[in-house]
Amino acid sequence: MSRVAVVTDSAADLAPETARAAGIRVVPLSVTFGDASFQAGVDLSNEEFWSRMTAPGAPFPTTAAASPGAFQTAFEEAFAGGAGGVVYVGISGSLSATIQSAEMARDMLPGRPIFIVDSRSASMAVGVLALLAAEMAAAAEGDAAQIAAAVGRRVGDTSFYVALETLEYLRRGGRIGNATALIGTLISLKPILTIRDGIVEPCDRVRTRGRARERVMELLTQRPAERIAILHAGSPDVEEMRDQVVRRVPGGIDPARVTIQLIGASIGPHVGPGAYGGVILYPPG
Repeated sequence: MSRVAVVTDSAADLAPETARAAGIRVVPLSVTFGDASFQAGVDLSNEEFWSRMTAPGAPFPTTAAASPGAFQTAFEEAFAGGAGGVVYVGISGSLSATIQSAEMARDMLPGRPIFIVDSRSASMAVGVLALLAAEMAAAAEGDAAQIAAAVGRRVGDTSFYVALETLEYLRRGGRIGNATALIGTLISLKPILTIRDGIVEPCDRVRTRGRARERVMELLTQRPAERIAILHAGSPDVEEMRDQVVRRVPGGIDPARVTIQLIGASIGPHVGPGAYGGVILYPPG
């Protein structure tokens, strides 16, 4: 069976070392601070992004979709490296034009077996699906079409939750979706958001950061989980949070399947400093 290559984008928030270990190619979105533009994860690490983001007087960063050319290059490199097919797992088409760029690149390579999976979400909800695709590819569990179809069936098995210090960054970034209902009611409340079918929606609102942290852990441990990714934007207590989540997952979970990921430059401008949350991949069925 021919080898299947897996591609994702930087909005998946996969740590570079994790992507390399899994053999996943990551196509970068662009991030701009004033007159300075960067490729997320290429010439701007997650740590460098947050350093710029929180610098006094820093311009508000903007993001832009990856280009069709960047995807074409990634796809061609995969085939040149011996792949017989490519599976791309990407950020929701409702949140970014990146999926459209991937589709354009696929159409520029007619006859090549390239299959696109819309995660209908963002951050590690994309990442866990890309990792799942990479695991299936490594185990030769089907060709590219079969793996893409199997991963597509798991899209509904993911949940995403994030607690924000403020909705201001999401508002500026234009990704606030149905969470607009919260504006004007959050004088001293901490919003907790989710993504449903590619749309950012309110999930809960609490009065303190401590209560928000507890509520996020409750949401992450409601059901048995196959994999969990703890997300943060510089939160100091994230290791303790991970340990608590491991202890509280119904039925138990391998601690190696509960990871910590610093939110990256593709998602960070929309959630802002101090955000934290998580992504769950539930068992199928």
